[in-house]
Amino acid sequence: MGPDVVVVTGASGFVGTAAVRALLERGARVRALVRRVPEEVVEGVEWVAGDLTEPGAVRGLCEGAGAVVHLASYIGDDEALCRAVNVGGTRAVMAEARGAEVRRVVQLSTAAVYGAGPHRGIEVGQVEPVPVSAVSRSRLAGERFALEAGGVVLRPGLVLGEGDRWVVPGLRELTRRVPARWDGGRALLSVVDVADLGRLIAALALPEPGRVIPSGVYHASHPVPVRIGELIAGLVARGELAPVPEVDWPWEVCLERFRASGGRASERQFALVGRDHWYVSEEVWRVAGCDPGERPG
Repeated sequence: MGPDVVVVTGASGFVGTAAVRALLERGARVRALVRRVPEEVVEGVEWVAGDLTEPGAVRGLCEGAGAVVHLASYIGDDEALCRAVNVGGTRAVMAEARGAEVRRVVQLSTAAVYGAGPHRGIEVGQVEPVPVSAVSRSRLAGERFALEAGGVVLRPGLVLGEGDRWVVPGLRELTRRVPARWDGGRALLSVVDVADLGRLIAALALPEPGRVIPSGVYHASHPVPVRIGELIAGLVARGELAPVPEVDWPWEVCLERFRASGGRASERQFALVGRDHWYVSEEVWRVAGCDPGERPG
């Protein structure tokens, strides 16, 4: 196995699918860790079955690899599983990467580690993360192991695109529960298309010859934030959301209507899209030598 072998955990997931596609386009051979091996045969991909909650699931996974891309995570409500996958699983993957002397490590985290906000134009290191959920706490804890392995940690905001099962379905619920323009639709959000995020991950895992990628934490959204009103209008135009009534409610009225309605989304999740949450993200695209593509919206 040569240095063009890239280990990818969570390879069949939303971001993993895009990252594997981008890695193959760059000429990599992918060793893909998944919980269930798909029936589909993909040229250039070696499927490896493994569950990050099981001891020894990743033993030998990184041997002969030139890069490790750790995308697997648990984002449900079970706090024990959060710790097992996002902390224990990450620790195990990074121990294997270090033992195999893998030269490049990329780990996917989330901007949600910063907590409630609002956040406006935040640079990495400008504010201390204050995660408010088990998912965010465990993903922040897992970052340490990637950094100790000399890796790059990515904190994207909202991730949109093919295979999304969170952002658009969440907005569908929220626009039904609060059927108006939220506080003028002014909230600025950090957003990235999943295909562009996949290209970024591939560029960091397989940089151009001579390009040095400094270890550390990077925000990984499109450099230009998107207003929530513009984002919703674009999704309506593409038929992904139902039309929203042409009325404008102040934020406090929006909150009152939200609290009076029922649904799966939390008030914290509503605030994540209804209030400013954007993070300065130019640096990672520059160091990777990767074009961020068109701004989503």
